[in-house]
Amino acid sequence: MADRTAPNCHLRLEWVYGYRGHQCRNNLYYTAAKEIVYFVAGVGVVYNTREHKQKFYLGHNDDIISLALHPERVLVATGQVGKEPYICVWDSYTVQTVSILKDVHTHGIACLAFDLEGQCLVSVGLDSKNTICVWDWRRGKVLAVAPGHTDRIFDISWDLYQPSKLVSCGVKHIKFWSLCGNALTPKRGVFGKTGDLQTILCLACAKDEVTYSGALNGDIYVWKGVNLMRTVQGAHGSGIFSMNACEEGFATGGRDGCVRLWDLNFKPITVIDLRETDQGYKGLSVRSVCWQGDHILVGTQDSEIFEVVVHDRNKPFLIMQGHCEGELWALAVHPTKPLAMTGSDDRSVRIWSLIDHALIARCNMEEPIRCAAVSTDGIHLALGMKDGSFTVLRVRDMTEVVHIKDRKEAIHELKYSPDGTHLAVGSNDNSVDIYGVVQRYKKVGECIGSTSFITHMDWSTDSKYLQTNDGSGRRLFYRMPSGKEVTNREELKLVQWASWTCVLGPEVNGIWLKYSDINDINSVDANFNDQVLVTADDYGLVKLLRYPCVKKGAKFKKYLGHSAHITNARWSHDYQWVITIGGADHSVFQWKFVPERKAKEVLHIAPQETLADSNSEESDSDQSDVPEMDSEIEQETQLTYRRQVYKEDLPQLKEQCKEKHRVTAMKKRERAPGSGVKLHFIHGYRGYDCRSNLFYTQTGEIVYHVAAVGVVYNRQQNTQRFYMGHDDDILCLAIHPLKDFVATGQVGRDSSIHIWNTETLKPMSVLKGFHQLGVCTLDFSADGKRLASVGLDENHTVVLWDWRKGEKLSTMGSKDKIFAVKINPYLPDKLITAGVKHMKFWHKAGGGLIGRKGSMGKTETMMCAVYGWSEEMVFSGTCTGDICIWRDMFLMKTVKAHDGPVFSMHTLEKGFVTGGKDGIVALWDDTFERCLKTYAIKRAVLAPGSKGLLLEDNPSIRAISLGHGHILVGTKNGEILEVDKSGPITLLVQGHMEGEVWGLATHPHLPLCATVSNDKTLRIWDLSPSHCMLAVRKLRKGGRCCCFSPDGKALAVGLNDGSFLIVNADTLEDLVSFHHRKDIISDIRFSPGAGKYLAVASGDTFVDIYNVMSSKRVGVCKGCLNYITHLDWDKRGKLLQVNTGAKEQFFFEAPRGKRQTIPATEVEKIDWSTWTCVLGPSVEGIWPVISEVTEVTTACLSNDRKVLATGDDLGYVKLFRYPVKGKHAKFKRYVAHSTHVTNVRWTHDDSLLVTVGGGDTCLMIWAHEPDSHREFKLGDSEESDIESEDDGGYDSDVTRENEITYTIKALSTSMRPMTGVKPHLQLKEPSVDERQGVVRPPVSRALPLPEKLQTNNVGKKKRPIEDLVLDLVFGYRGNDCRNNVHYLNDGADIIYHTASVGIVLNLTTSCQSFYVEHSDDILCLTINQHPKFPNVVATGQVGICLLSCSATSPSIHVWDAMTKQTLSVLRCFHSGGVCSVSFSATGKLLLSVGLDAKHTVTIWKWQEGAKIASRIAHSQRIFVAEFRPDSDTHFVSVGIKHVRFWTLAGRALLSKKGVLSSIEDARMQTMLSVAFGANNLTFTGTISGDVCVWKEHILVRIVAKAHTGPVFTMYTTLRDGLIVTGGKERPSKEGGALKLWDQELKRCRAFRLETGQIIDCVRSVCRGKGKILVGTRNAEIIEVGEKNAACNILVNGHMDGPIWGLGTHPSRDVFLSAAEDGTVRLWDIPEKKMLNKVNLGHPTRTISYSPEGDMVAIGMKNGEFIILLVASLKIWGKKRDRRSPIQDIRFSPNSRYLAVGSTESAVDFYDLTLGPQLNRINCCRDIPSFVMQMDFSADSTYIQVSTGAYKRLVYEVPSGKHITDQSHIDKITWATWTSVLGDEVIGIWSRNTDKADVTCACVSHSGLNIVIGDDFGMVKLFDFPCPEKFAKHKRFLGHSAHLTNIRFTNGDRFVVSAGGDDRSLFVWRCVHTPH
Repeated sequence: MADRTAPNCHLRLEWVYGYRGHQCRNNLYYTAAKEIVYFVAGVGVVYNTREHKQKFYLGHNDDIISLALHPERVLVATGQVGKEPYICVWDSYTVQTVSILKDVHTHGIACLAFDLEGQCLVSVGLDSKNTICVWDWRRGKVLAVAPGHTDRIFDISWDLYQPSKLVSCGVKHIKFWSLCGNALTPKRGVFGKTGDLQTILCLACAKDEVTYSGALNGDIYVWKGVNLMRTVQGAHGSGIFSMNACEEGFATGGRDGCVRLWDLNFKPITVIDLRETDQGYKGLSVRSVCWQGDHILVGTQDSEIFEVVVHDRNKPFLIMQGHCEGELWALAVHPTKPLAMTGSDDRSVRIWSLIDHALIARCNMEEPIRCAAVSTDGIHLALGMKDGSFTVLRVRDMTEVVHIKDRKEAIHELKYSPDGTHLAVGSNDNSVDIYGVVQRYKKVGECIGSTSFITHMDWSTDSKYLQTNDGSGRRLFYRMPSGKEVTNREELKLVQWASWTCVLGPEVNGIWLKYSDINDINSVDANFNDQVLVTADDYGLVKLLRYPCVKKGAKFKKYLGHSAHITNARWSHDYQWVITIGGADHSVFQWKFVPERKAKEVLHIAPQETLADSNSEESDSDQSDVPEMDSEIEQETQLTYRRQVYKEDLPQLKEQCKEKHRVTAMKKRERAPGSGVKLHFIHGYRGYDCRSNLFYTQTGEIVYHVAAVGVVYNRQQNTQRFYMGHDDDILCLAIHPLKDFVATGQVGRDSSIHIWNTETLKPMSVLKGFHQLGVCTLDFSADGKRLASVGLDENHTVVLWDWRKGEKLSTMGSKDKIFAVKINPYLPDKLITAGVKHMKFWHKAGGGLIGRKGSMGKTETMMCAVYGWSEEMVFSGTCTGDICIWRDMFLMKTVKAHDGPVFSMHTLEKGFVTGGKDGIVALWDDTFERCLKTYAIKRAVLAPGSKGLLLEDNPSIRAISLGHGHILVGTKNGEILEVDKSGPITLLVQGHMEGEVWGLATHPHLPLCATVSNDKTLRIWDLSPSHCMLAVRKLRKGGRCCCFSPDGKALAVGLNDGSFLIVNADTLEDLVSFHHRKDIISDIRFSPGAGKYLAVASGDTFVDIYNVMSSKRVGVCKGCLNYITHLDWDKRGKLLQVNTGAKEQFFFEAPRGKRQTIPATEVEKIDWSTWTCVLGPSVEGIWPVISEVTEVTTACLSNDRKVLATGDDLGYVKLFRYPVKGKHAKFKRYVAHSTHVTNVRWTHDDSLLVTVGGGDTCLMIWAHEPDSHREFKLGDSEESDIESEDDGGYDSDVTRENEITYTIKALSTSMRPMTGVKPHLQLKEPSVDERQGVVRPPVSRALPLPEKLQTNNVGKKKRPIEDLVLDLVFGYRGNDCRNNVHYLNDGADIIYHTASVGIVLNLTTSCQSFYVEHSDDILCLTINQHPKFPNVVATGQVGICLLSCSATSPSIHVWDAMTKQTLSVLRCFHSGGVCSVSFSATGKLLLSVGLDAKHTVTIWKWQEGAKIASRIAHSQRIFVAEFRPDSDTHFVSVGIKHVRFWTLAGRALLSKKGVLSSIEDARMQTMLSVAFGANNLTFTGTISGDVCVWKEHILVRIVAKAHTGPVFTMYTTLRDGLIVTGGKERPSKEGGALKLWDQELKRCRAFRLETGQIIDCVRSVCRGKGKILVGTRNAEIIEVGEKNAACNILVNGHMDGPIWGLGTHPSRDVFLSAAEDGTVRLWDIPEKKMLNKVNLGHPTRTISYSPEGDMVAIGMKNGEFIILLVASLKIWGKKRDRRSPIQDIRFSPNSRYLAVGSTESAVDFYDLTLGPQLNRINCCRDIPSFVMQMDFSADSTYIQVSTGAYKRLVYEVPSGKHITDQSHIDKITWATWTSVLGDEVIGIWSRNTDKADVTCACVSHSGLNIVIGDDFGMVKLFDFPCPEKFAKHKRFLGHSAHLTNIRFTNGDRFVVSAGGDDRSLFVWRCVHTPH
């Protein structure tokens, strides 16, 4: 039998010929050691030119395509292609990995760049978005990610002179990026008129914001900031591929083959044309340059590297060359010399010297070459071509001998016969031709047996036979030279083959995988001397196998390096080397062969040498000598812990089910019970599938886990305390080195690890997000800072955490299942894992871990491992009972320690302790030389104080720990034992063994219970304080149920095989047994009273009734259709109630078993002795909403008939108030069991509840706390699933705020119902002349056209306006935002927001300053109150999450209120917008709440832009979340029927719902605001006006009607703890909407806001020194003095919008606004305030001053219009001739006429000279749609009207005649121009107005500019007129969507714009161009 192991010899990469020049740029550099670093295929190469040596970096597993050099020039970063590509940062000196960066990019990594300090690395992906990612590469952490561009990015670079700025360039773009927080924000480079918009290929940054870039056309573009400053024309003839900056200047290289050097100011120094030099050739193209001192490195497209010395620049040295593009297939080795010949699709044939590592000859052919062969004498070289011809050359001078073309298809293989007389040529024409060498290659034979192309051939040693392989996988033999096929295989028996390069045949069966039929192996070659075979395949692997390898799936060693397919592999003539060639990477690799005798010495060579080998993993298939797998381990490796339903899925399932059950939910539901239970004791320890999970704590208590509970057991008092933070099975436990914290990992879809304190039982940190299915092992580092965890997922992910911060430091997957992980106690960057058939040694590299298998002869499964007394010593326990002793990665020796697997080991000060399956504990010395002592775990040595009995001697030991003079032992049978060093053993805790526990019965009058389980035992437990197991009996079969007789003397037990026994309850000896049924006995019950009858229910649908005294069966209950699940007797012992698996309920009469039908109403009246059934009207409410996925398995009614306890499949124990009528009753819920709860029972006096778990095998004892004990224990119970569906209160403002959906400006649509074709899409009508074909002379004698616009009131010289600057904003967003007004600088300034602007208002000067970086509406604002961060503000905006973080994504800006400097931008996933932000006590953390459907809460470290934690918070809207003022970890969120108390633990957010049940009839209301008091008090304001007071999370008091309406806002003053509340109420004598309270919210003082409103609604409060700042729903901000209660209004605004009307005064800087809120307001610009307001009682639509400014006309929404006199504000006249809104109203310039345009498609004229009765004198008819804007002509005789159909019409005044003659219209001079339509303004319409419009416009008084407003909220400034489409303009942001109106003030000093959505008025100062 051939040896099945891998060969002992191995390969070492010695040289790589080639350089990757194609499709890559900037990938060639000098390192600090003057070596050259570059890459080829999947290998990083460091080449020392002086010593002509190469080192290799082999950490990638696919093609490398990008490279960056660290500024210190030692470290290199390389990026690769692949589905999950990663970046490696490695040391060019040691070629070892320093860091791995992964999990961000897909497809590949196109560019890399380090910043100036070398701290950050930026990478660009090849995905469709060309994602850009910035890394903190040492920690492997992502700092920011952003989509780069829609098209390819070619280069990226950090600006080396400005921190956190980057530049990227690529196809038709260049972008300038700034990094702030976690946001990368781009600005596109503006090409302008200076250069063409074109593809930029490379760039370099210089100082003063100058960037140089190389373009596709060969120009160099020079940028200043984002603008193109100048171009250097024709720097290169065509594309500039590479640019390299160094101390002396810049070097560029281009496609024209030139390298140019430039000085630091980009003045040319010199040019080197490589095409003209000796080595040059036509078509040479430079891809990479590197200039260092006087040397320049140049890499070319054709895989050459040149080195140029500057002073001798005409003689470049060619230091590396390889094949160019095209596949490389041909390889031959010289028969006698160390030479290799290769030929490629680049048509060149090259000869390489294997000793000198150099190219010694090269010759170009006519055709692509596909194969090569050298004749036996080494004289001829034959080359097969792609076109079917072959050529023979003389090797010595490369001259042609013959050229023959006999075939059409490519020649794929040719070989000379060993005697040198014939050449066999195999082609893709399916045939092999034989040519005679001496006859000048005459064709002498032909082999035509194949039906497919020929792939491989071999000659026999005597040259008489040829074997071939073809593409269809057939192997054929031919006689030579005739070519006749050999069909008789007998004659081939003795044939010996001269070479073996075939992939088919018995000798090489082993190269194929066991079960695959894929032909992915391209080449093999046998080394007969050393009996090894080398293979090359499509996956880039070179493998070594033994030769011959007869069985499929042989063991191998594998070597990476080639990235894609390897086309050929050959041994050199003397078997010293293997040469392999890559197809796509066209590189030639030369591997040194290290035979077995040498392999031993290699271990001591430099680390570089072994690195190559570290990739040669062993293959997997079993070896012949693998020992029998241990049954326990076998079982364990197959456990997957998959769940049908994970607890994480419940909230979603609930939501789905709730939809279905909406109807039932409306009914009144049963209240939860008053009493509760508390976990008291658990019998059980999880030993059957977990190991090393039992430890002593600091205080000498014992910590372990069972089910979903972490248990801390006090052995002195025999009590337990519990950590209840998990919600599913805990699988592993590790203890901190200080023994005070414990880490536990659980099962789950996204399983979590909790680190908790064993004293307080509080979680310190929760780690999530990396392990699927579950966490199977954990280990703390020696310093306690790090934690390693291993997952159960397919990849067996290993993660290293900084657990306090909750940060993942590094991760990596592993192929095999892992049983143990340990962190090196001396070097926390190293760790080991032990598991199935492996021992792996890992070290951390940035965000990744690099693992290497330990080298041992045969691979064994390791069960446990520990580190020894030095960093390189490791000891591991195997599944065969050996201890392996390792040094570094090498196995030194093994010691036999146990019979069967070693499951647990522990390091001591001076030695080790081990435990195994053989039940023996062994103590060893510190070298495992000798065993000092052994302890056998036996019943005989059990000490008297034990809490139970050992089930068997020598149980399998699963956990061992030492401390306090004892050895702690955990066994597979669920026992915890303490072994005294002197020998006695005490049993502390025990539970059932593996197997489900179903049977449970409590004793009728003693505190005892009995359990029976599938582990085939029946046990009696003492429930009184001794908590021990009193008796145990082994059964023949597992049992399912048990029951005590009413006198407690007998115990009936039902077994799984259909039999049952009755035993003595004390001794457990048999009294009687029966076996009448085949199926499982599912329930068994004695009749009450004397216990005369015994009812036995079985799985085969029958209930048998036995007479206990006579031991006879007296009756059978038939008629059930399904297996029986529950049984109950009535009090009289006459009636049985039965439940079945099909949810049927039946009644039978005892003792005969006759079936009865009893109506539901009667069932309730029957007095039942017990109630354990789960069906029937009296328990209808116990079934949960999601009963489709979960069953209620068990129930039990307390003996006082008040409380029903249930257990279900999800592991919940619930208490209900009995009877439970109506669906979905409320309950109290407890989580401790992990999977299904199989049974629950109350004890005889209801003092305890006993429950058993199926899968978790535990027996849990709960203490019952009746109603009187009302002080809630934390973590006690969770209230019911469904919140009560009562509405939680109603208020119009709250409803509006809850239901509003914020639109994004970028997606906004038209606000007017427009129809028709947009102006810029309309076809222009030809003029009259054009129609008649009249051609006017170019110079017309006609009069020049008059001015478009009368320009009367501007000074003599007209100056155009070049810019607008925001000067003033009138408005505050109070109607749907809250808590958004704050004091700054001790009350000198206030800050608030409106639209997308943050406003800081100085109260003394009333000057405003603005923060304008937000791209959309601001929704929330908060200030940082920590003194370290003065004036730091956070604002959150609207946004939606498209697929990537784009500009529309919602974001939070943190900025300095005084300097307006952005400190950080946090792009987030709160789709919809951010509705609340809050800083933590230290000011370092920021909490945000989203409007997304899941209402997420997120915590950020805002300075770093890092997201720390995020969690779905509630199914409905959350309004506010705030940190407690003294905490960085606790916060409270409030919302619709929601209040939650949160804790940040590490990276996880844990929360508790507020518990209301402590106050009678308290119900959950909608909560609107929150404030805090000392001692963990929290106050929440509700919709009803009450304030709730909470202690921890329990409601303790209600302050009834703190306000009469909703309490919208609360503010906690930090300095004195006083609390301000603001609400909605009518002002009255005693109350007001603003109140100031003491710290406990007991006393208050009310303030009245003198606003004159009927109802005051306060939305924001803030308290300064003696002042309170109030923001109201009516957009006012008021300052109230605390002492005198005086109100001072600081800010006014319109309270409802839109603001439609805007009128500027003809001569003063004041203007009027009219809005939907029914007010007209007069604003003064110089005074910066509102002068007056008039309430008209109806929404107003438009307003206009008369030419003299003495009258004002106002148009209303109801069709009425009013004329006021300005001086007295008296009404001069009013009229209502229309029934629909007036859209525009205008006085004629001569003040005679008033034009009124309305939605009824009409313009009415009124003559004002006729007096105030305002009779209509005329109107304009046939207007196609509603009127938008109107303008009079300067002479008052015409009016132009723009309409909703995108048409502009002109009418005569006052006749109303429609004027159609265009030439006539062109001559009119207009008094004003506010129309958005007309040829003169076609240029104001932009391309992207398909859904939105330009809404308003106004031409300046000078007639030179026009400003417009649009639906996107932009103000734009154009030149007037602008008849060209898409005219140039400047744009100004700030408004929300929809501008409604815009006007110039007199003298063009200001522009006023009015907002629709934002109800704000913006005043912009005009900046005129200087003269």
